[in-house]
Amino acid sequence: MAKTHGTRRKSRYKLKKTVREKGLSPISRAIQEFIEGDIVNIDLDPGIQNGMPHHKFHGRTGRVIGQRGRAYIVKVRDGGLMKEVIALPEHLTSQSS
Repeated sequence: MAKTHGTRRKSRYKLKKTVREKGLSPISRAIQEFIEGDIVNIDLDPGIQNGMPHHKFHGRTGRVIGQRGRAYIVKVRDGGLMKEVIALPEHLTSQSS
């Protein structure tokens, strides 16, 4: 049988909620807003599949450089390159300073 190469491949433990996190996510995560220049953490919410960036960016920190509809464009370092990741606010948290 052919091996599948889907976007959620090899993410069994990374995209798994703990016992206390199971269930619906709070609505406050969906309505949070960021402005250009904000530093955000990419914290994937496995309960919401729409607008989820690739799981290799989970836990990365980046800077918001724009907005596209409801989603935000975040500039993240990946190796030696700077990449632009498009993510909904449900998958972002503000950097505590």
